[in-house]
Amino acid sequence: MKRIRLTVAYDGTDYCGWQVQKNGITVEEVLNRALSRLTGEDITVIGASRTDAGVHARGNVAVFDTDTRIPAERIACALNTLLPEDVVAVKSEEVPAGWHPRRCVSVKTYEYRILNREVPDPIRRRDTYFVSFPLDIERMREAAEYLKGEHDFKSFCSAHTAVKDTVRTIYDLEIEKEEDLITIRVRGNGFLYNMVRIIAGTLAGVGRGYFESGEVKKMLDDKDRTKAGVTAPPQGLTLVEIAYP
Repeated sequence: MKRIRLTVAYDGTDYCGWQVQKNGITVEEVLNRALSRLTGEDITVIGASRTDAGVHARGNVAVFDTDTRIPAERIACALNTLLPEDVVAVKSEEVPAGWHPRRCVSVKTYEYRILNREVPDPIRRRDTYFVSFPLDIERMREAAEYLKGEHDFKSFCSAHTAVKDTVRTIYDLEIEKEEDLITIRVRGNGFLYNMVRIIAGTLAGVGRGYFESGEVKKMLDDKDRTKAGVTAPPQGLTLVEIAYP
């Protein structure tokens, strides 16, 4: 028996998130089905990040145990022949038997993309959040500085989260603009439920003038979800990478 780590990319538009559930098809379900067919075993993967419905990934991570004779590094290529075109196994490799993607120290990088122009672009509707009002990038960057470092992000997570410890560390938070595309790139040691989408919605609110940039510090201090901005829609969010130092 060996444990295989997969790096997985997917367009989350047509999926009900990562985790298997009763109300629709999920990325985890698609992987389980394809791996079981490939190996002839009953495979159930363990994912590192349970992305929500509509959220994309370039570098989510999952592991599974198998007795297959297929070399570890060849599994990704073989698996892709059985996966739908919106899910791709980027890499496969063998890891120690006890290695677990959610129990190891990791650094996660997310990107949130905002299409900021007067009219929508139908080609970008699946991977960007369309905002027709002008956004002030410099104000957004000023506000982003308050979010860097270790903070209690209770104001920036879903009110329905069951997590008791809401302290997280953001190592870096960059905002770039190229023509009409704004990219919010955030890197941290972990993220709460909807945390990145709430950060994106809040920064967009600052850019539009709903909030002053300095109000973000008070949002953190208040530890109250109602004080931060809206939760930005899922299609703008991509899990870029999970690194294991």
